[in-house]
Amino acid sequence: MGKIIAIANQKGGVGKTTTSINLAASLGVLEKKVLLIDADPQANATSGIGIDVETVEVGTYQLLEHSNSAREAIVKTETPNLDIIPAHIDLVAIEIELVDKDAREYMLKKALEDIKNDYDFILIDCAPSLGLLTLNALTAADAVIIPIQCEYFALEGLGKLLNTIKSVQKIHNPELDIEGLLLTMYDSRLRLSNQVVEEVQKHFNNMVFQTIIQRNVRLSEAPSYGESIINYDASSKGATNYLSLAKEIINKNS
Repeated sequence: MGKIIAIANQKGGVGKTTTSINLAASLGVLEKKVLLIDADPQANATSGIGIDVETVEVGTYQLLEHSNSAREAIVKTETPNLDIIPAHIDLVAIEIELVDKDAREYMLKKALEDIKNDYDFILIDCAPSLGLLTLNALTAADAVIIPIQCEYFALEGLGKLLNTIKSVQKIHNPELDIEGLLLTMYDSRLRLSNQVVEEVQKHFNNMVFQTIIQRNVRLSEAPSYGESIINYDASSKGATNYLSLAKEIINKNS
């Protein structure tokens, strides 16, 4: 039975897409069968894994519209054991189109029923908002990973996201768990980074992943080559961090 994990935070620039791509690639390298779903109209996970967004004909949009099945939307990637359902800018329109549909929050959940058992992990890269797209992802997911950057405004908006998760649990998906809070963009030289880590660990103790994603130049370079950090520079600190996170998740779910 595959586990569906949404990677969500309504704040932009916290490392959601970086985490989606590199965690998916790391799980693949560790011999887990993984599907990455790009549920962000910016389609950065799609281009970041090496797919030309302009060539996407069937993707998340068609999946949510139910005009194509999940199997028809799956694209193989260069990374071992990793498939993707890509996104295209047309995904922007889906929130408006779904608004008057019945059971609009369940479109993604329904679309994934067919293929859930084909994968060990299905990761959903969410849009930086708490709109209908993210709501669909949280309703379809078994768990959610919340990336938090080690910066001044880190905890701002976290309460709002946790409230959204609570109301999704109450109304749409009582099974939804928090897989963990992931600290990203950590720089050990900065006092502020260390304060944020302390603060988050103090407030959320067991909910915080032990792995911390450090700031790493190679990590920010990789997407411009359409590669995960595993393919781009497997010996970098970024690759080590994401492999360690993947192992932590595998152990937690074994």
